[in-house]
Amino acid sequence: MLDDRLKEMLAMVIEQVVHTGEPVGSQYLVQTYNLTISPATARNYLSALEQDEYITHPHTSSGRIPTEKGYHYYVEQIMKPRMLSKKERNDLETAAQATHEDERNVKQLAKSAADLAQNAVIIGIGDMDSFYTGLSQLFSQPEFKDWNRIVSMSDILDRMDEVLMTLRQKFYERPTPLIGTNCPFGPMCGAVVTSLKQGHVIGILGPMRMDYSHAISLLNHIQSLLDDTNS
Repeated sequence: MLDDRLKEMLAMVIEQVVHTGEPVGSQYLVQTYNLTISPATARNYLSALEQDEYITHPHTSSGRIPTEKGYHYYVEQIMKPRMLSKKERNDLETAAQATHEDERNVKQLAKSAADLAQNAVIIGIGDMDSFYTGLSQLFSQPEFKDWNRIVSMSDILDRMDEVLMTLRQKFYERPTPLIGTNCPFGPMCGAVVTSLKQGHVIGILGPMRMDYSHAISLLNHIQSLLDDTNS
């Protein structure tokens, strides 16, 4: 278990990496968060987190990024719920009202969620059909500027039915983060998936540094809207 100081430091690192997609250093954290500690003290905290493998150096720079272990710890022990903005709720509610057909309704919500999350959204519709949207948002993320990673992701999307079949084998009562090696889309990725009462499974797919709290809030609202529509 991390003490409160290290939890706060890990949370700051993750929040900034999620926001910027870039490694962060001690000086940057002290200035950004107006910390009352010196950059040297912040470096000591970062070194302790790195020694315990919650963060790492991506290269020889002084900046750090979270490891898969760091993301898991953050999501399970630190992360707080995020409230959707009024605009986000309105966008989803407008999408939900676009049609009364169940399948089209879910697809409209998926498109809206992809725009709001700036990541891909995948759906397993019923037992066999699959649908995905937001690939342009996903591939615009810094992690996927490497062509090899795009090709790898494309391979996974080519076997989307197989991946969704795996997800269908478990019922996700609430939005559940799948991070790194736990993510069926690949170890560089993260996803939040949930099962719907209509027999569908829906997930938001992004890089491992995706905003898990935001994705959970989006899927919670989608679940609520679909429950209201079908009640």
